[in-house]
Amino acid sequence: MKKMVYFFGKGKAEGHSKMKELLGGKGANLAEMTNIALPVPPGFTITTRVCDEYYKSGRKFPAGLSEQIDKNLAKLERVMKAKLGDNKNPLLVSVRSGAAVSMPGMMDTVLNLGLTDKSMIGLAKQTNERTAWDAYRRLINMFGDVVMGVGHERFENAMTALKKKARVKLDTDLKVSHLKELVKKYKSLYRKHTGENFPQNPKVQLRKAIEAVFSSWNTPRAVKYRQINNITGLLGTAVNVQTMVFGNMGATSGTGVCFTRNPSTGENVFYGEFLMNAQGEDVVAGIRTPLPIERLNDYLPDCYEELLAIKDILEKHYKDVQDFEFTIQNGTLYMLQTRTGKRTGLAAVRIAVEMVKEKLINKETAILRVEPSALDQLLHPQFDPKAAKKIIATGLAASPGAASGKIAFTAEDAERRAELGERVLLVRRETSPEDIGGMNAAVGILTSTGGMTSHAAVVARGMGTPCVAGCGVLHIDAKSKTMKVNGKTYNSKDWLSIDGSTGDVMADRVPTVEPELSGQFSTLMKWADSVRRMKVRTNADTPEDSKVARDFGAQGIGLCRTEHMFFEGERIWAMREMILADDKKGRLKALRKLLPIQRRDFVGIFKAMKGLPVTIRLLDPPLHEFLPQDQKAQREMARRLKISVKDVQVKVAQLHEMNPMLGHRGCRLAVTYPEIADMQVRAIIEAACAVKKKGIKVLPEIMIPLVGTVNELSFLKARARAVAAEVIARKGVRLKYMIGTMIEIPRAALTADEIAAEAEFFSFGTNDLTQMTFGYSRDDVGTFVPHYLATEILPRDPFQTLDLGGVGQLVKMGLERGRETRPDLKVGICGEHGGDPDSVKFCHNIGMDYVSCSPYRVPIARLAAAHAVLEEKN
Repeated sequence: MKKMVYFFGKGKAEGHSKMKELLGGKGANLAEMTNIALPVPPGFTITTRVCDEYYKSGRKFPAGLSEQIDKNLAKLERVMKAKLGDNKNPLLVSVRSGAAVSMPGMMDTVLNLGLTDKSMIGLAKQTNERTAWDAYRRLINMFGDVVMGVGHERFENAMTALKKKARVKLDTDLKVSHLKELVKKYKSLYRKHTGENFPQNPKVQLRKAIEAVFSSWNTPRAVKYRQINNITGLLGTAVNVQTMVFGNMGATSGTGVCFTRNPSTGENVFYGEFLMNAQGEDVVAGIRTPLPIERLNDYLPDCYEELLAIKDILEKHYKDVQDFEFTIQNGTLYMLQTRTGKRTGLAAVRIAVEMVKEKLINKETAILRVEPSALDQLLHPQFDPKAAKKIIATGLAASPGAASGKIAFTAEDAERRAELGERVLLVRRETSPEDIGGMNAAVGILTSTGGMTSHAAVVARGMGTPCVAGCGVLHIDAKSKTMKVNGKTYNSKDWLSIDGSTGDVMADRVPTVEPELSGQFSTLMKWADSVRRMKVRTNADTPEDSKVARDFGAQGIGLCRTEHMFFEGERIWAMREMILADDKKGRLKALRKLLPIQRRDFVGIFKAMKGLPVTIRLLDPPLHEFLPQDQKAQREMARRLKISVKDVQVKVAQLHEMNPMLGHRGCRLAVTYPEIADMQVRAIIEAACAVKKKGIKVLPEIMIPLVGTVNELSFLKARARAVAAEVIARKGVRLKYMIGTMIEIPRAALTADEIAAEAEFFSFGTNDLTQMTFGYSRDDVGTFVPHYLATEILPRDPFQTLDLGGVGQLVKMGLERGRETRPDLKVGICGEHGGDPDSVKFCHNIGMDYVSCSPYRVPIARLAAAHAVLEEKN
């Protein structure tokens, strides 16, 4: 019989840290901590493979699992010298989830399992009456909520009512008599909403709890979290059954969550929080605001010193920041879990660089430690220090960054309004795992309770979303959709701003400025640049964008879209005049007005790039996009161009296309109206000559878009060469330039060997290539792709991450066939995929020369290209 359950305890475990795929992250690390002699309460782990089989068999236990659970439970009882459900010496266990990839708070946990009316007597004798009754009411609550679907708020409302009746503020102020009354009320609620009594057989409790943890793998919040974080290919969750230790046994007991370094800033200081006389869920749920970990020294100095020593042991053993949970029972410290600590992008960079200096890791490991997408957080704007700020409250700086948005009081409201394009700030008393969709949609998160390790703080840091937590002066009422502070009431129409780096909450919108990047960021980028082989360019249409990209390390422009230049200011009228012209003579007249404008733009871009290559795409969109579609704008156009409104409307109607994406655009426009392309080539070459005369190196690359046949390229290349030769001869300048094409039509990829005979470079336009390969309109995918992602018909949005099985194969084929004809063919990519880390790695693997992306994604692409080299080695 295959092994489905792995035991750990008393200094020896059947698993270890490299078994995460099978035991889940929590189970593997519990085994590892046991093996390195840390104080871990014994238990056993049911594998992720069992979860997979559970679903495949119609939510039934695989054959032999019950027997293996019973065998390991008996072993646990022997080790602990206690028995599940016993009335003299009861064994209590926790039942927790644990996937191979950490998903904080997304799946379910049940604590104090094994308590019954009978075993309550034994627990009270072992501990004290208050601890026993408190543990029992917690079990009924968690079991009812997690296992049987009785909403947690029903139990919470009963608790609130009792505290009000007893005139106390905290749960810990309730007396034994109150807790007895609460258990009675909880049992009544359980019976009312489930139709059955709370189970008095502890083995029934255990089986149902294990099934509930398996079921939590596919709850909406867990599925949503995996979608948001692109977690795919896992078997399911493991289940960890572990001996309970109690942090709610009085003044010498407590519980906490810690990080070996600050996960927000990366500073090498012990970071965490704890609560005295509490159980673990009290800290992470944000229901009580905990104390900073250094205060533990005031309560239990011996335990604090032991915790400091364990912190160092963990970090040296794992060689990475650890996020761990502990419980202290009557002055004895126990470790309940450890995992790699989620951190902000800022912290990730600092930790990686400093750990190299501390000789914990090498440079290659440091590069791999920072996820490329995490760098996006460092590039977020910050509040302008010179701007006026009306600070209305200050909470805990839980996740850095600046955010301004209108208040949303529920996750559902945040998702709905964000889909409509509104910037929303999620404002909650505390967040729960069910809020994951709204947390992802919001620009920032603000809570009135909870600490630095609460659910809101941990998830926000992992997402890179600004968060202020534990802002106790806020009175938030989700039902009335109001927030009161300092006598003023705010509602969903009001703007708030939060600074996740300081904890400040401000009224109204606050202006932002671009961030200043740290020295550690520069160090990491230098290490990445020394490793990567593929170059990184930028998509930029203005000198300003070009300069920003250069400052971020761009090695040229991979896509300059000339059509964007025509929409600015008064130049749109010259463009419209050209479109409305009745003949070539009229078009040439209008193009003569556009020539100096285009030339000036190109001069600015060439100067900004200072000798780096610049790929300029000739006009791509259909002409109707430049014409006004509404009557008011059409009347204005007729007035300016001194023609009738009817003439304008006739032209608009003539240019209308049923499917403009596949219509008269790109190279088809240039073939039909070659004078447009001639003007653009002239502007490019004249600008290049002017810049070169000033002693600045210039490398223009003229890109002809939407080529589907080699004959289109041959025709346009010949005209471009003739225009360029005439300008170069007239200017008396020696100038090197290249002519290539954008591969964005499947036929172009299939006939790339023919096209390469004419093209000196290929740039894959993967936005259009994805549209045409899938047959999806990029403008309309919002109606069905989200459903495809939710049902895993598609693993990723193909417009965000390159579809390797289809579009990727066309790209690979196009590159290989092109280089068969022209071995020195320069090949790059300039779609949005050029800044997506997974797509960048694919481009490296097939041998591209460069990727091109928006200026703010250049650092991400640089780091991803370095990851590709190092992952290749490993």
